[in-house]
Amino acid sequence: MDAVAQFRACFAECPLVAIIRGVRPEEAEEIGQALYDSGIRIIEVPLNSPEPLDSIGRLARLLGDKALIGAGTVLDIDQVAAVKEAGGSLVVSPGYDPEVIKATVAAGMVSSPGYFTPSEAFGALKAGAHALKLFPAEAASPAVVKAQRAVIPKSTPLLVVGSVTPDKMDAYLDAGADGFGLGGALYKPGQKGAQVLEQGRAFVAALKRRG
Repeated sequence: MDAVAQFRACFAECPLVAIIRGVRPEEAEEIGQALYDSGIRIIEVPLNSPEPLDSIGRLARLLGDKALIGAGTVLDIDQVAAVKEAGGSLVVSPGYDPEVIKATVAAGMVSSPGYFTPSEAFGALKAGAHALKLFPAEAASPAVVKAQRAVIPKSTPLLVVGSVTPDKMDAYLDAGADGFGLGGALYKPGQKGAQVLEQGRAFVAALKRRG
């Protein structure tokens, strides 16, 4: 299964991306297993974490084809190559950079760039992005998502990222969001696996209540 097919399968199973910013390599496997056990199938290690490529490699070896592992805060094409070499299959950027998107696609990985305006969204899609990350959600209400969803192709997964908590998800989903990137409400540096498991289950349960 290639990376894009794996992304689609994992996202269909659970449309949540765990953003474990600040995780250390020696913690990565415990946290990754907790996230997997909670039902989450996509994990992102931001590159401004300690030794992120080591953590990505450990997670990829631990979870194999069961989960999609990748990097966040990817800012240039050299970092794209490094993520690929480490074993990652997903590249997430905070903003729209066509060169990063094109390099990700050429490397056979999944591209999910950040965007905020329709112009950025369509530029990213033209460059080959597989999914779009609306960021920061703190500045984009569900009404903004509804307006953008009217023009962004329904076939493109739209993820909302930024201070998302379980109680905020329904309004964004009703507006047309497909999923979420989860940061501090799911994982904070230093937290143990048991706490992350509990927090992950709360997000997954909120989705399941929708049916």
